[in-house]
Amino acid sequence: MIRKEQRAVIKHYKKMVKRITLAFLTTIVFFTALILMLHFLLGKLGIDIHSTFNPAIISIILYIICVWLASAASYFTVWNVFKPLQEISAASKKIAVGEYDVKLEYTGKVQELADTIENFNYMAQELNSIEMIRNDFVANVSHEFKTPLTSLTGYLTLLQDDTLTPEERKEYISKSFFSIEKLNDLTENILRLSRIEHQADLGEPDTYRLDEQLREAIVLLEPKWSRKDITFDLSLKEVTYTGQRSLLFQVWTNLLSNAIKFSHDSGVVTVSLEESPHHYKVIFCDEGIGMTEEEQRHIFDKFYQADHSRRSQGNGLGLALCKEITDRCGGKIYVSSKPGGGSVFLVSLRK
Repeated sequence: MIRKEQRAVIKHYKKMVKRITLAFLTTIVFFTALILMLHFLLGKLGIDIHSTFNPAIISIILYIICVWLASAASYFTVWNVFKPLQEISAASKKIAVGEYDVKLEYTGKVQELADTIENFNYMAQELNSIEMIRNDFVANVSHEFKTPLTSLTGYLTLLQDDTLTPEERKEYISKSFFSIEKLNDLTENILRLSRIEHQADLGEPDTYRLDEQLREAIVLLEPKWSRKDITFDLSLKEVTYTGQRSLLFQVWTNLLSNAIKFSHDSGVVTVSLEESPHHYKVIFCDEGIGMTEEEQRHIFDKFYQADHSRRSQGNGLGLALCKEITDRCGGKIYVSSKPGGGSVFLVSLRK
């Protein structure tokens, strides 16, 4: 494969050398033909160029022609080669000091320089994404980590009491591990959301069975829904879909987890996969506690949790992550709910 690519590059440069050589030869032939034509026309008019024109004048004319050709070649080289190289150099200095929001424009016709600048812009964009992820992560961590860290500190302080009974010690250790798990989940969700928000390239899409992926998500969450004795009503059309497989799997698991979490014991969760002329529609319906209109307006905001009594069970990033992934995949997510009447989430994906 490498040798084949090398041969292709060598072949490309050989063609470039031929084109440049042909361009110079064409220019020389053109001006030679122009001079000969002028000489012929003057001869037809009975003008002897050698006796009529001073050799010094002819030399000056040829000198002007050479200067014009050299100026044209210099202008082309400066504006199409050296100026873009100078811009790349200046932009590289900015990146070296942490200024990643640089973007170069190139309107010339040298394909190699066009490719170089395109790759440079892509590099700067990816570096800027990484910097934004880091800043976003630090800002969110400093704000959202306080509660679980405070809880963990409190439990560890209590564990230092030598008068604790074995049952109390076991309970505090269990709650400490719960706080640690919540910190891990929070960290993973913040990083995942920041990466998706700022990442330019999501990777190559996969072709797979969408209905089978939904079944895999349900099986993965079996420990959660079996504890609450929840049953599933499935209506999954057999669909072959091309898209971001791993990212969409996170959407299904998040929406299913919410449906399970907010459903009553022995409830029913309905999962449907429908097809329209231009879209695939994935619908999750539960019979849980539902939401008010005010809550529905904010559920896709970062760290928003509608049910304050269940703050310890989540971090308010799941639905924000679902919306960001769906938007990046070219889809839409909708919600319909009312207090005490359950919730319906619909994810629409373009074919």
